[in-house]
Amino acid sequence: MERVVLVDEADRIVGAEEKVTAHLRGHLHRAFSIFVFDRDRRLLLQRRAPGKYHSGGQWSNTCCGHPRPGEALEAAARRRLREEMGFECPLAEVATFRYTARVGAALVENELDHLFAGEFDGTPAPSPDEAADWRWIDPGALRGEVAAAPRRFTAWFRGSLELVLRAARPPTRARAAR
Repeated sequence: MERVVLVDEADRIVGAEEKVTAHLRGHLHRAFSIFVFDRDRRLLLQRRAPGKYHSGGQWSNTCCGHPRPGEALEAAARRRLREEMGFECPLAEVATFRYTARVGAALVENELDHLFAGEFDGTPAPSPDEAADWRWIDPGALRGEVAAAPRRFTAWFRGSLELVLRAARPPTRARAAR
């Protein structure tokens, strides 16, 4: 049984709860979302596996998850990136995002979501239980896709994308060549 860390509005720990129960009750909990860019500043997206307990089949950021009780946030982010997408890269927290959204008939995401950015130029090897597909995409093209078909993307991704794009400035080949 996987547990999440319950927090207050100031991100102070107030307890722990089984993950699905927290989503059924809409309790505020700590989460993280990872946005990995390549050297050309394209973002690595994943399409969530259809069997996920919510938001299956939707496109989202590179990886997301919840720290376990007693687990450091950055260590949890690194762990999930390995488990979900099959690679490691340096990560830096770039922002925190608070949101609430219905995900499915009975579940509510109520999260204080810590946003991490990283850079990776390899080929991911995602777990088929986690990600059904993946792709690299230019942020400009991605903005167009999200505007044209927002429901194809997860609620937290739609809410945090612009925040991450403003905050994360991974090097591009043009800037690195200067």
